[in-house]
Formats: sequence, C-alpha cells, structure tokens
Amino acid sequence: MNKTENIDLVVVGLGYVGLPLARSAAAAGLKVVGLDRSRRVVDGLNAGRSHVDDITDSDVEAMLGRGFRAVDEAGVIADANAVVICVPTPLTEHGAPDLGAVDAAVDDIAAHLAPGTLVVLESTTYPGTTDEVVRPRLEAGGLRAGQDFHLAFSPERIDPGNPTYGLENTPKVVGGVTPDCTKAARGLYERFVGRVVEAKGTREAEMAKLLENTYRHVNIALVNEMSMFCREIGVDLWDAIHCASTKPFGFAPFFPGPGVGGHCIPIDPNYLSYKVRSLGIPFRFVELAQEINQRMPVHVVARAADLLNDQGKAVRGARVLLLGVTYKPDISDQRESPARAVAHNLLAKGAELVYFDPRVDEWTVDGLRVERVEDYLAGAEEADLTILLQPHREIELGLLADRAQALFDTSGKSEAHPCVVKL
Repeated sequence: MNKTENIDLVVVGLGYVGLPLARSAAAAGLKVVGLDRSRRVVDGLNAGRSHVDDITDSDVEAMLGRGFRAVDEAGVIADANAVVICVPTPLTEHGAPDLGAVDAAVDDIAAHLAPGTLVVLESTTYPGTTDEVVRPRLEAGGLRAGQDFHLAFSPERIDPGNPTYGLENTPKVVGGVTPDCTKAARGLYERFVGRVVEAKGTREAEMAKLLENTYRHVNIALVNEMSMFCREIGVDLWDAIHCASTKPFGFAPFFPGPGVGGHCIPIDPNYLSYKVRSLGIPFRFVELAQEINQRMPVHVVARAADLLNDQGKAVRGARVLLLGVTYKPDISDQRESPARAVAHNLLAKGAELVYFDPRVDEWTVDGLRVERVEDYLAGAEEADLTILLQPHREIELGLLADRAQALFDTSGKSEAHPCVVKL
C-alpha cells in the first residue's frame, strides 16, 4: 500500500487522553492528525476550540498552526506511520469491561493498516487485551504483528488539572508484543516524552496501569473507612494523617473524601478484578475497597443529617448547598463524580437542594435540574447546611466559613472555625 501523505501520528480519540497526546506530539514537530467519531469535537478543534480542561483554545490554535487537523474519517490511518488508540474504556451496567470503543477503533485501523505501521493501545484495560483482543483483529487481514507491523501497549497517565506533571515530564511505560515492537513504541514516545520505560511485554504494561490505580483505590478506601469511625472514638483523622506524613519512609498520605470519581479509580480496578474473577479467584481487596468507596456518599449524607439534627432541623425541607460537583478540584469533568450520589440521597430524604460550581453551568440529578446559585457566599448564608465537595480555587474557604450557617467540609481543606465540621 502506497501512502499518499506522510503522517507521523494519528491519534484515535480526542478526549482527556488523546488531545494532550496530540498537542505534545505536534509541539515536538510531528505531523499529527486526530481522529474522532464526534463531528462536534472535530469541527470544534478545527475551528480552534478546546473541549478539554487542560487544553486551551490558544493551545488548539497553536496545534493547527503546526499542521494538526481533526477528522472523522478513518481513511487517514492508511497514511500514518503510527496510530495511538486513546478511546474510553468504561464499565457496562453490570460492572464488566466495555471494550466497544476499542473494538471499533481497532476495526477502523485494521481496515486501513499498512505494512510497517506502529499501533499503540493507550486505553486502560485488563492484562491480555492487546495480545488477545486487539492483535487478532489487526491480523485478520493477513499482516502479522511483530513481522509486518508493530503493536504495543502504553498506559496513559494523564492527571487532569495537575499543574506539575503532564505528558512530557511523566515517564511513559511501553510494552510490545515483541522486543522490536517495544523499541518502535519507545522511538515514537521519545520524540516528545522525557523518559520512556520499557516493560517486559504488553501484559506487564497493562498491569502497571491497573496496579497504579488499584494502589490508590485501596489506600483511599482505607482512610475512608477510618473516617467513618474516627469521629466515634474522638480522633481527628486529618491531624493523624498530618502527623503520620512526617515519617520520611514507609508512609504515603491518602485522604478521605465524599467518594471517588473520574475515569481511573472507580473504573480501572474493576478491569483487574474482572480478569482475576475469570480465573475463578476472588479479588477481595479490590472488591472490598470498591464497596467502601461506594458507601462514602451515603456516609456523607448521614453526617449531614446529624449536623442538621444538631441544629434542631430535619433533612426534609432543609436547604442544602453543594459546592463543587465535579470529580476533583479545578476541572469541569463530572465523570463518576460522587456529588451525584450525594445529591441523589439528599433528594431522596426530601432536602431542598441547590449547588454552585464555577465550571458547571447546568447540573441534572435523577432527571431533575438542580438550581444553581450565582453567589456561593450568599447561598451559604441562606442554606441550612453547606457541603463542600470539591474546593475549586474560586471558592474562598475563609470567607465561606465566615458566611455559612454550617459548613461540612468533605475535602479537609478548611481551617479550624466554629461553623466548620470536617469529614
């Protein structure tokens, strides 16, 4: 197959993972094309508009100036030297891996795969996916991985809103189906990432991603469970964590919260437990951690009910203000946000619910549009209880504590104040 255009890289999926990848590669001088099935995303990017928190409109304009373009037609793959898959891997309603987007992307690549092309899967999945799911689909046309084309896995490590670590200065793990495939993937990423780490193979690279997030998942569950009983035994868990953090070895601090959200911690460990269960082995650590973390929104509402009761008020009819409904501070991403479960339980108990989030203009829970207050300080004065879920930088915590009738801080960021209670 003769290539009509010399494209260094096609990025499939232009979301929170794919668009930063495309930006970094384009900034390093690679000729990059982004492929996405959403016409809205494609048209927006080609017009210089970003839909991702960490990428500004000026970033997109700079990418366009370097030759980047977005398309929704897979034929561009035929002209690519490398193709990286960055599509979502959510869970089904039954908690099993949903590889539908990966399958669709791989089928598009297979239809246009040329000899010598490097294909890299970045989407998080269970160990064995690259070799057992992706490879057969790509080889169905007669080309062989490791002989006619290169195939590798490289786990994405994007942390939306992180001001310190981005794609370029976060080490990149790569693992190929053959040593030559690993070297080909390394050669691609070394063009725009500071350090590349070779894994033994695709399974080890896939497991590395799951290990990273399962580690966080389990340790967050540990402190979440501690938060449930520390109040009962008269212990300030936040102070205990601060003290433990002074140990220079053997301890890494994790903090309780209203639940876990985003595209990694609530999702990724389930891919690992799915693989383990397929072997007939229970993975109790992950399943228990999931149970604890999913219970946190209910615990938050129970604590909120106690705080209202201390004021002689019931949850039913109480005006409750939720501050920050995204899954982490300073981003607009609402995927798997625990705020939705908190709101669901408050509404079920009859609370009059309002919210404020500088990054979310409209918010719907259980099909109902929740009222948005424009002034969070005035809203806190009017509310019987204010619950701080995500401390966006626009929220002045000192002023909030002074103005709120009662402030329940699930983030632990507030200073000591008579009206503040921490999770």
